[in-house]
Amino acid sequence: MPKPAPVRKAVLPVAGMGTRFLPATKAVPKEMLPVVDKPVVQYAVEEAKEAGIEQFIFVTGRGKHVIEDHFDHAYELERLLSSREKTEQLNSLLEGLPASGSVSFTRQQRPLGLGHAVWCARHFVGNEPFAVLLPDDLLVGKPGALKQMMQVYDKVGGVIVAAEEKPLAEVERYGVIDPGVIKGNVIEVKGVVEKPKAAKAPSRLCVIGRYILQPEIFTELDKQDKGAGGEIQLTDSMAKTIGRMPFHAVTTTCARYDCGDKVGFLQANIAVGLSRPDIAPALKAILKSVKF
Repeated sequence: MPKPAPVRKAVLPVAGMGTRFLPATKAVPKEMLPVVDKPVVQYAVEEAKEAGIEQFIFVTGRGKHVIEDHFDHAYELERLLSSREKTEQLNSLLEGLPASGSVSFTRQQRPLGLGHAVWCARHFVGNEPFAVLLPDDLLVGKPGALKQMMQVYDKVGGVIVAAEEKPLAEVERYGVIDPGVIKGNVIEVKGVVEKPKAAKAPSRLCVIGRYILQPEIFTELDKQDKGAGGEIQLTDSMAKTIGRMPFHAVTTTCARYDCGDKVGFLQANIAVGLSRPDIAPALKAILKSVKF
């Protein structure tokens, strides 16, 4: 088998309105809400950089210019930190920046679903494989989730999705995998169904927000077919490529936090905070003192 083409580009869909976090997200994009001291979207970009991604394509919507500003230099702030010799804070700003010329932005002008958001990036992706990272899914671990997926991709090629086993009562919120041969943490995908009822779900293995896709997906997305919820579902187009190319799911060793959900967002802040030596002792003391 020839070596798969390298994955150099990543699409980050960030056009959602964040209505579950209103009023906090009235003027601040949900992707910019901080987990401890970094916005959620920065964790996704750092994960992608670790995996070897060189170009970042943000699919945005109205009111998302703050994301563009975040991934740019803030010269006045950088000069101020430098003049005051606040090296640690300055480095924290600079280390999160992608290289100059490596970031692109395009608009999803109508909220027509994840498949439509990915389709909006087609001219930036071109005819090469690419990754998709949903920043709402914060995946914490070393190596990162996308790097673990890349290691599998380098061996089998084709389409790779991250998967996690969920309780049966939750499967109708996800794309659900019909599994074939399982080798360790790598699962052959025979089919995938978007948001099935629990009684009709082929398994409890659910697709979570990391994907490695081939450019052929755009041929299916071009059809603009609507699926569950009346939206253009990425899962439906992926399912149509099964049989044309290898398709596998990977269960990573990363912990997942759903930062699109209030409780999941709070859980992420607590878990990441407890992993930080600089704040963990104080946070543990606070948690022990909280009265319920």
